[in-house]
Amino acid sequence: MKKGELAIVYGCTIATICTLYAAQPIQPLFESELALTKFQAAIFTTAIMLPLGIAPIVYGYLLETFSSKQMLRTAVLLLGVLEICFSLSQSYAMLLSLRGLQGLLIPAILTSVMSYISTRAPREKVQQAISTYIGITIVGGFLGRFLSGLLSDMVGWRPFFLFLGVALVVLFALLRRLESDTKPTFAKPNKRQIMAVLSRPEHLTIYLAMFAIFFVFQAILNFMLFGALVYVASIQLFHWRTYEAFFAVMFLFCLGMFVVHSIASGYINKLTHEYKGIANGLYISFYYAGGTLGTFLPGVVYEYGGWHWFLGFLTLAVLVGASLLFVLHQRMKKGYNAASFEPKEH
Repeated sequence: MKKGELAIVYGCTIATICTLYAAQPIQPLFESELALTKFQAAIFTTAIMLPLGIAPIVYGYLLETFSSKQMLRTAVLLLGVLEICFSLSQSYAMLLSLRGLQGLLIPAILTSVMSYISTRAPREKVQQAISTYIGITIVGGFLGRFLSGLLSDMVGWRPFFLFLGVALVVLFALLRRLESDTKPTFAKPNKRQIMAVLSRPEHLTIYLAMFAIFFVFQAILNFMLFGALVYVASIQLFHWRTYEAFFAVMFLFCLGMFVVHSIASGYINKLTHEYKGIANGLYISFYYAGGTLGTFLPGVVYEYGGWHWFLGFLTLAVLVGASLLFVLHQRMKKGYNAASFEPKEH
């Protein structure tokens, strides 16, 4: 990919991830302005993430018909229009409906970009290319949360969402400059092919580990092997309940998330020779399914057990994910060959 094309694709990724997380840090503002309960405000995050646990697999059918450029442009335009509508809407029902519709479009963008980058990069540089992409998503997540909170304090919450919508429409126009318009390498995800990918021990282990780890990440943000260990250690520091401690520990917490996420997603693409679209779609599905549950299920533990039980529950979830990664590491040390697990046509 040329640098100009890469900048446009990364710009789409940042704007999309900003859209996904912008409502998260201003949930108390929605509570006061729209007279909502804490649960109703938290549903803004759940509503947009819920489709991300299912939709990446379903999009394989559409991506058999349309090129990656067509799919990306269409999804970016529609997401921009919906974000503009969100910034102008007044009722809770309309705002929630728009978030749900956005959740149907975001996986089309992320899955297309992730597979596009992995197929364009040389095989020996796939993991590095995907790690860079993951770094961009982390930047997008940070900017979405930080700018949303900052600008909401200064000018209210609506201008930032309006800005995101306009930015996505501009990016839609810039996507015309992408030279490659070939059909993506997505395979239509029939049940046999999906099970072929899931039957690979490495794939399923990584999927389940990321489910557990993103489950915890979303839980902490909604209520406030190296990477997994950093994750476990940083969670324990949240027992020190002061604002300054929370702010400092969050950097360590996000470092653990970045390390695990970037290595795992890159490793999936390095292992997979066939059905890259399905493999990436399943990765995103497991990842966001964990995140969706993490937006509300730990809240039940918090409600009945308090903060320390909440953190203990999350520590257990991370240890499960870390154990799965340890099993994968041991399996690979014994000499498993990636090629021997390639799903074949029968």
